[in-house]
Amino acid sequence: MEFPAELKYSKEHEWVRLEGDVAVIGITEFAQDELGDIVYVEQPKVGDEVRQNSQFGVVESVKTVSDLYSPVSGEVVEVNDDVTSSPEHINKDPYGAGWIIKVKVSDTAELDSLLSAADYKEMIGQ
Repeated sequence: MEFPAELKYSKEHEWVRLEGDVAVIGITEFAQDELGDIVYVEQPKVGDEVRQNSQFGVVESVKTVSDLYSPVSGEVVEVNDDVTSSPEHINKDPYGAGWIIKVKVSDTAELDSLLSAADYKEMIGQ
């Protein structure tokens, strides 16, 4: 199982990659593995505001439905339409083609409260 060191992780199993002042957000390989085959993704709209640790969407798998929580606050600047039409991208490539939203971060200090790859691995018992 992969845990890219350049990413930050939330306790709710989302990952963040900062690109300038924009956070690319998805769910971790561990999360998608636990969920099983993902069949539906509900995302916010471009322009919506998200708050750190608040729900921004839903992922539905053959096993269960799981809420998505934003690891940072800011404005949604892009949603990944590919995962809407082909949610299996999250299972196949959770850290690449399976990203879910991009958020223009309003407070980069929030990233300090997120977990490193090593901390996330320890949290999930890997």
